[in-house]
Formats: sequence, structure tokens, C-alpha cells
Amino acid sequence: MRAVAATLALLALLLAGCGRERPSDAAPTTTQSEEEAVGGFEEEALSGRIQADGSSTVAPLITLAAERFRKQEPGVKISVGVSGTGGGFERFCAGETDLSDASRAIEDEEKAACRKKRVAYRELQVANDGLSVVVNADNDWVDCLTVDQLKKIWQPGSKVRSWKNLDPSFPDEHIELYGPGTDSGTFDYFTGAIVGEEGASRSDYSATEDDNVIVNGVSGGDGALGYIGLSYVEQNKGKLKAIAVDGGDGCVEPSAETVQDGSYKPLARPLFVYVAADALEERLEVSSFLTFLLENQDSLARSALFVPLTEEQATKSLTAIEGAGIDAGSE
Repeated sequence: MRAVAATLALLALLLAGCGRERPSDAAPTTTQSEEEAVGGFEEEALSGRIQADGSSTVAPLITLAAERFRKQEPGVKISVGVSGTGGGFERFCAGETDLSDASRAIEDEEKAACRKKRVAYRELQVANDGLSVVVNADNDWVDCLTVDQLKKIWQPGSKVRSWKNLDPSFPDEHIELYGPGTDSGTFDYFTGAIVGEEGASRSDYSATEDDNVIVNGVSGGDGALGYIGLSYVEQNKGKLKAIAVDGGDGCVEPSAETVQDGSYKPLARPLFVYVAADALEERLEVSSFLTFLLENQDSLARSALFVPLTEEQATKSLTAIEGAGIDAGSE
């Protein structure tokens, strides 16, 4: 009897052993797609923070680009300040920001400040703009001014206090003047193009780094006049009237077409973003954002009410990102 019991116990052990899987037969503990099995892996999402500051004119374009880029890369945070072109370069050359938005090219003093702090950079044109001379929407006596008339209004020591001072056919209406502050690239560009000397301007006007203050000031004064970027005119058509400018070839109104074809003289201008070379070369989120900005510049510029780049301009800026541009910080 004992022998039978032992035999049955041995058979039970053998059957249990046959039910176990060998290690080589076991299912794998991790799963792989066929793509991963041959070396392909899903691209990792970007992350990080990009800091931009500078021109209030360029800010709407960069803000829009940042919003659209974040839909693709939600892990990347982009802040856009508006301390003016000059103020932006101060921070940029001190190493405080990654991008400097500018409504004019960097100047020699700013280049020297960047060299002193060993901040190398690259210059990227990102759009075109037409500086616009604006009056109150109800102004019915002026549709065009010559460059000489604008100079007479804005030059240092100007005695123009009323519209009648400018032209006897105009009403004796006080001219309230509004414009960008001295840190603005718009101020630098306008004074250089109209007065003939960058930074030369009468000082008795309402100066601000916020273009919306100019919009509100001009729209609120019957005899007011100011100058701002074209995008702000497009956004405030019911409040402002942009007047044509005669640069010597007749009166031309500011528009995307006249800026692009070069007929709006002398107030058509390029808009820039300067990028720190270290950030561009070492941080994928920075190079990816700028590539996105330039590859989509046409739709971004039109949506932000700027004038898109020409094909040649866009190619030059993309080439700079890809490493073939001039590293102006080493000049």
C-alpha cells in the first residue's frame, strides 16, 4: 500500500513539472514595436524656457509665433517682454535673455556691449514693416505729407504748434504729438529717415514705449499726430487714419503691398530677432522655435499684420540658423 502511495506522489510531481514553462518559452516582460526593434524610437518632446525682450513693434509677431509653437511643443515656455529695442539690447548683451526683438539693426555701441560681455549672436530678419504716420480718424484736412513737412514738424527746435503753421490751407488746430520713447527702435528709425539724423527730435511730445498709448492719444485728440508700426494701424482702423507720405515720387500710403515693393519710402523697414549664439547652438528648444518662426513666417506675418519676408530674405535667415550665417558677435 505504501508503495502505491509513493508511486502516485511521484506521478503527481512529474505532471506538475511538465506544466511549467521553460525560461526560453516565457513571454517577454517588455513590449517593443517593430519600429523600435529595428532601432527607431519616438521623438522626445521638447522642454525649457526661452526669454525674449525688446521692440514693442516686433512683440505681436513673436507672441503669436510662441502661441502656435506651444501647440506643438507645450513643454516649452516662451516669455516676450516689451522694453523697447534699446532696452532689449541692454538685457541681451548682459546675457539676461535668449532673444532680442528689434525694429532696427543693432548699433555699434550695442555691439561693443555684447563683445564686452562675450555675448555672440546672430541676426535674423523675421518680417518687414511700414512705419505709419497717423492722425485722428475724423481728420478731414490732411491725406498726405511730404518728408520735408514731417521734418518740419519733428526736427529739434521745431516751431510748428498748429496745423496752420505747417500749411496755410490747414485749420488753426493745435497739433498734439505722440511717438515712441528714445529707447525705441521705431524712434531711431523714424528720426533717421525723416529728420536725417538718428535720435534727433523735438522733445515736447508725448513719448511712450507702449504703442497702444500712442493709439489712444491720437484717437482722442482732434489735431493729434503720431507714428507707429503698420500692424497697430491695421488693428485700429476705426480710431486712426494713416496718411500717405511723399518721399519724392508722389504720395504713397503704407500697406503690405507698398512695403513689399519698396514704393513706400522712406519708412519701410526690416524687423529683426537677434539670438544668442550659445542658446542657438546648445539648446534645441531655441533653434526649433526659430526654425518654426521662419518656416511659417508668411502666415505668421500676415496674421500679425506685418509684411512677410521675400524668398531671399527668408532663405538668408534660415541659413543663419543652420550655421552658415555670420556670427556678428565676433566682429
